[in-house]
Amino acid sequence: MEAYKNGADALFVLLGGIMVLAMHAGFAFLELGTVRKKNQVNALVKILVDFAVSAIAYFCVGYGIAYGVHFFGATDTLVAKNGYELVKFFFLLTFAAAIPAIISGGIAERAKFYPQMAATALLVGLVYPFFEGIAWNNLFGIQPWLQGTFGAPFHDFAGSVVVHAVGGWAALPAVLLLGARRGRYTKDGRIAAHPPSNIPFLALGAWILAVGWFGFNVMSAQTLDKMNGLVAVNSLMALVGGTLTALVLGRNDPGFAYNGPLAGLVAVCAGSDLMHPLGALVTGGVAGAIFVVMFTLAQNKWKIDDVLGVWPLHGLCGAWGGIAAGIFGSHALGGLGGVSFVSQLLGTVLGIVIAGVGGALVYGVLKATVGLRLDPEQEFDGADLSIHKISATPERETIAG
Repeated sequence: MEAYKNGADALFVLLGGIMVLAMHAGFAFLELGTVRKKNQVNALVKILVDFAVSAIAYFCVGYGIAYGVHFFGATDTLVAKNGYELVKFFFLLTFAAAIPAIISGGIAERAKFYPQMAATALLVGLVYPFFEGIAWNNLFGIQPWLQGTFGAPFHDFAGSVVVHAVGGWAALPAVLLLGARRGRYTKDGRIAAHPPSNIPFLALGAWILAVGWFGFNVMSAQTLDKMNGLVAVNSLMALVGGTLTALVLGRNDPGFAYNGPLAGLVAVCAGSDLMHPLGALVTGGVAGAIFVVMFTLAQNKWKIDDVLGVWPLHGLCGAWGGIAAGIFGSHALGGLGGVSFVSQLLGTVLGIVIAGVGGALVYGVLKATVGLRLDPEQEFDGADLSIHKISATPERETIAG
């Protein structure tokens, strides 16, 4: 019976990892459909290579920092409980690799390829697991302190803050250090529109992400006996709330409409195991509004050229999700309880600080040493000359800048 349970748990987590792995195709197509045509090949290759670099960094360093588990022993020590620890690593790797996938969308169209790979290794190997270990493995005694002081630890069931807010806030200093795309904002105050190059690809990316998200959230239970359909229904309701709010506030713009469900899903991750479905609907609806309003402000008023809007989508909606878990997870608003609003607020702020400082250090050092931005002529024609051509034949494309 124990062997059966171990095998079932390992398969459950493995299937979750596969679903979240598929979400990286969603990241790729969302970026592919948003950037200009000359940069589409770069977007595709960057997401794939980011994942590969993330796997090495997380396997060798990051997972050990977060959970104290290392994979350098004999193989026979790795297959306990049907290799459960191995598939758990795979599952959590797909979460960790979302950090550079998120950042990729913000810095698209003007960042150098290889410096971004170096940033990926540092963020996934060091910065992300530092906060991951605090939130999900009680490192440094912060969670027990929150429990003792405010009655409950910081609760983030599936990563509104641990994954999404960290990714979005780590992206913000990268976007600011790179500066806007050439010609995006003119000296006389005008804004040059760079509309999505392919709405069907953008929509495809959003659909892939939305479907995979049910693995992201539901399988975060990590064992079959803890799986609960409430998480699935709450994810659905948040998706719906985000979609409808973004559609209305975005004035039927398809870019807003297809990012709305993602905003809702980002926000519901933290409290999806606690909220009443109506609370999840409101959480998703507020997230959809946050994305539309803050994306518009950042792009048009503050002139922050965050190409896919990853700071409002992941950074702000993720932070809202951490706080919303403390609101709609409470008994007073129909939730299951066991959360503290103050703990949620403090945990969210801590995640933002670690991500912002970590992102600023990583990208600041890279900018000062090897540079982050393409040369003007490379950016203009879309060719990142630091990347070799896929083929010398004219029929094959290069990896564009």
